Amino acid sequence: MAHKSTSDGEKSKRLRERFALALPVRVHCRESQDHQWVEMTRLVDVTPFGARLRLKRPTETGRLLQLTLPMPRPLRCFDHVEDQYRIWSLVRNVKLLNPGTEKGALVEIGVAFVGKRPPRSFEADPTQRYAIAQSGTETGLWAVKEESSESISEVATTDNRKETRHSIPIEVLIEVFDQDGTLSESEKTVTENISQHGASVFTTLSLSPGRFVRLSSEQYRTASLAVVRTRRLGADGIARLHLEFVGSEWPLGGLA
Repeated sequence: MAHKSTSDGEKSKRLRERFALALPVRVHCRESQDHQWVEMTRLVDVTPFGARLRLKRPTETGRLLQLTLPMPRPLRCFDHVEDQYRIWSLVRNVKLLNPGTEKGALVEIGVAFVGKRPPRSFEADPTQRYAIAQSGTETGLWAVKEESSESISEVATTDNRKETRHSIPIEVLIEVFDQDGTLSESEKTVTENISQHGASVFTTLSLSPGRFVRLSSEQYRTASLAVVRTRRLGADGIARLHLEFVGSEWPLGGLA
């Protein structure tokens, strides 16, 4: 029995060992109901159950991405005879990078492999965010569950918030990431209110929930990645974007 335990332990360790394989990988993301993109990149490292890679576009924890790559067959959990391994992956962590020193890469992400097909709820709403479920799958991959509205950082359209919002009109620049990963469409506007984790900004842009933008301020010499949570029309007839910052907090020194 002792020998079996040692063997099982070595097998478990081997399955979770990270292999530094710079394999080419095609990343497909449905960012919103009306926007999707594809990016070719390379893995940083990989296990049978997850990987690390770098992207020139932003994403956030909880999102699903489809990866297509020539995964070595001993590391696969299914499709052992196919040339390409197509697997859905859950973004578990996001690390911001300096594109100027990292060959244009904006983020480094860690993903968990969750299966051959996405959950049904993803087909209806690609902006749905997920978390790892306690139970696994038959193949040993990670199972996912939908994040509850309570677990998602609150970017409400009312004043019933868990953190202080500062109703200060800060001049900001909104830049939108297009399908090529470049910042094309932009708008200079002002904030309606702002906190460390999100902001409401007046806008003429027509952006659906799930889209990513870059919000910057010359006055405060700062810039943050953000995701659109909602777009609504105020009683004054002016549209607002409700944004949640991704990967960093907005510096509030001097605002309070």
